Formats: sequence, structure tokens, C-alpha cells
Amino acid sequence: MGVGIKRATAKFHELHGRNFLTLADYTEEQINSLLDLAENLKYERRKGIPHHYLEGKILGMIFDKASTRTRVSFEAGIYQLGGSGIFLSSNDIQIGRGESITDTAQVLSSYVDGIMIRTYSQSTIELLAEKASIPVINGLTDLYHPCQVLADFQTIKELKGQLNGVKIAYIGDGNNMAHSLLIGAATMGMRLSIASPKNYQPDADVVINAKRIGSESGAVLEISDCPEDAVQQADVIYTDVWASMGQEEEQQKREIAFTGYQVNRSLLSLAKSDVIFMHCLPAHRGEEVSADVIDGVHSVVFQQAENRLHAQKALMVALLGK
Repeated sequence: MGVGIKRATAKFHELHGRNFLTLADYTEEQINSLLDLAENLKYERRKGIPHHYLEGKILGMIFDKASTRTRVSFEAGIYQLGGSGIFLSSNDIQIGRGESITDTAQVLSSYVDGIMIRTYSQSTIELLAEKASIPVINGLTDLYHPCQVLADFQTIKELKGQLNGVKIAYIGDGNNMAHSLLIGAATMGMRLSIASPKNYQPDADVVINAKRIGSESGAVLEISDCPEDAVQQADVIYTDVWASMGQEEEQQKREIAFTGYQVNRSLLSLAKSDVIFMHCLPAHRGEEVSADVIDGVHSVVFQQAENRLHAQKALMVALLGK
């Protein structure tokens, strides 16, 4: 194990065997340690340095929802770390035919070393983690998307040099991305202004929990329905699709509700001159973001997407490694 990796892993030996269901379960120091490890792994990957820190380990990957970035980054990541990934869609395993999540958890615990699941309900993943005897990683639920925020924070740290005090303006639906950004920003002492239409703002319980966490870190969290106010002095402007997976039937209704919430050059001009634009992808150009912004000089969406690989590799090394 390389010297840089040894330094990083020494900080979070207590993470071995833990679950990763929400960022609320992790401290600022632990998240920073994961980001340090991700930076080291990215360096080794770019230099062609082998890093088989999970040789012989197997990750079971359960997908109830379709995916590009989550599937490819986890599958490529575990291979690059010397392990193996097994793709399990709900059509391929007995969950799709009525087997309970508790039975599935116990069976998979005897076959693989960790489980990544991308599903609908947060309660499903919490029950899976409760019954499994191996680490469970939240690849996405309707409530949270913590792996994406790890990659986002790695990207912000690379470009802004720090997280503490950095201001993110999130414009759009108060969905799982908004929830995980709330928890993550609160933990890391950041400033986060979310602007969503009144009927599409983040879950009230998530906001309360984030503000409780933020009261200890010095984070500033704001929820409004005004994009122009939210982007004032922003270091980062972030958006997501207006209709997430499973909400396709609401597309037209949401297009009307989100009129005025597009991230475009006019909105970008109200932020800091060196603002960066982020999007978790996939993006709908011409809806939540204009093409000239997502394809423009402020956009870092593909650096952000690449960092899914490195951040999740760090997470796997921390939870599954020795």
C-alpha cells in the first residue's frame, strides 16, 4: 500500500465494516479523510500506479433503478482496486419475485464482502443494512444520494481549495440531491442556499436535521423560492433535473412549476465571477440548464462525473479494506 494511501487510511480505520447510508452518519473529519484518500487514488490512477487494495473482495451491486454513472463507476472502481463486482438487477434476483429484503441481506452476506444498492425507498436500504452482516452503501434512494455528494465535494475541493465557508447555490427540485447537499454542507461548515418552488422544497425533517448539524459546524443553510437571491456571492451553482426517475408523468406539470428556475447565463452573472457550475447528470439542456452554461467555461460537470469513480473507490477501500 502506497505511502499516501497509508497516511489516508490511518485516519479512518474505524470506518471498516460500517454502512454508508447517509452523510449524517459521518463526521467532518471522516468525510475529509475519505476525500484525501480519493485524491490519492485519483493520483495513482492517473500515474498508472496499480492499487489493488481490495484484492479478492466482491461487491454485490443491486439496481432497482437504471444507471450510467453509478453502475459504471462502482463496477470499474472495484475492478481497479483488484476486486470483482456482480451486477444484480431486480429482474435477475429473487427480490423481483417477492423474496424479502431481510432474506436477501442474509444470503448476500454469506457470498460477497459488501453491497451497493440503488433503489427507491430509504427504508429499504436501512432494513437491508440492519439485516446484513457486511457493509451496505447507498448508491441512491429517493431521499438521499450521498455518493454523488462525496464526488461533488472532491470536485469543489480541487477547484476551490477547501469546503469550509464555500457557498453553494442549489437551484431546482428539493430532491435527494438537495437533501444530501444539505446534510453534507451542514457537516462540512459550508454555506448552502436552496431555491425551489414552494411546493417542491426539500423535506422539512431533512432541513431540521441539517440545521441541527450545521449549528455545530457553523454552516449557513437557507431555503427560499428566489433563484436570484440564492446565487448572490455563490462559489458554486448546482442544479438537477426537474423530474427525477419515477416522476416522468409529472414532467409537464413540473416544467410549468419550474419556470424561472433555469440556470442560464443571466442567473450565472449574479454569482461570483469565478463561479463553477455543477450538475449530477443526466442533464436536460434547455430545461433546468441552458446549453451555453453546461457546455461553457464555468461548467465542471465531467470532472464532477469522473470523481464519482475516485470518491467511491475511497469509500470501498475504507469500508471493505483491511
